[in-house]
Amino acid sequence: MLTRRHIRLKIMQIIYALKISDFEYTKETEKKLLESIDSSYNLYLILISLLIEILNRAQEKYLISQKKFLSDQNNIYDNKKFIKNQLLNLLKSDHLFNQEINKRNLNLWDLDFKYIDLIYEKLIKSELFSDYIKSDEISFKNDRDFVAEFYKKIIATNDKLYSFLEDRNINWIDDFPLINTIILKLINKSKETNSKTYFLPKLYKDNQDKVFAKDLLKTTLKNYNDYNNEISKKTKNWDADRIARLDYVMLNMAVCELVEFKTIPIKVTLNEYIEISKEYSTPKSNVFINGILDSIAKDFIKSGKIIKEGRGLQE
Repeated sequence: MLTRRHIRLKIMQIIYALKISDFEYTKETEKKLLESIDSSYNLYLILISLLIEILNRAQEKYLISQKKFLSDQNNIYDNKKFIKNQLLNLLKSDHLFNQEINKRNLNLWDLDFKYIDLIYEKLIKSELFSDYIKSDEISFKNDRDFVAEFYKKIIATNDKLYSFLEDRNINWIDDFPLINTIILKLINKSKETNSKTYFLPKLYKDNQDKVFAKDLLKTTLKNYNDYNNEISKKTKNWDADRIARLDYVMLNMAVCELVEFKTIPIKVTLNEYIEISKEYSTPKSNVFINGILDSIAKDFIKSGKIIKEGRGLQE
């Protein structure tokens, strides 16, 4: 589920927090990293469960409208198409998914139902909803495509919802783009019959990614002073006080990858941290980091400090 770039971001956040508070690595540090990574999965579950709660709200509204004898062809609650949406009902009946929600105690919409109403009202007033319930097409594909558009255009763009979620976990602000992409991918590829764990993807692609996360954190911090000495040799013409502290963190992580992670190609490491710097540091950081890392990589290759295993990795 998580990409290595996302794992790198989590590590960067942990190391940055440690460095600005002058703390060093402990076993508790590793625990915080794994908890931070796991929290991304919680966000995923919460956002999927939001879809289920929207369906529940629609079903409640429909029942109320029937009891009040408000049924007529123009009543949006009288149209059963939405409450019979096949994908949403598939999610609602997903026993393993709902079990995971309960196990993690993530039933936050029971208390914060106003956000369900907020999303629901925006949905039923949208042209997307109107076109959907007026359409005569009844198929799983049509239902699935509607849910995908609903998520992309109404949920993924709702600032109030995201502000609420950020208040619960500030680290989620960096998780939203990835989690939204994962959810949309799962929705778009969903079938009438999915595997039992389809909506419970693995947090890590494989166990090596979890090992990578722990090793990169621990090894970067263990060698931070040594790496900084190497970095300082390449930044003599730069005012140290004007170099963003976050840039130092990214440079240290990158040098660690170059030296210690034998199976990660040099180009992959350089490109990853350049891209991360574009999004998370100063406007000129990517040029600065590109230049420093390129110089360090060339020197380390010549001196034998960088030795990669496998064809094409030493590039």
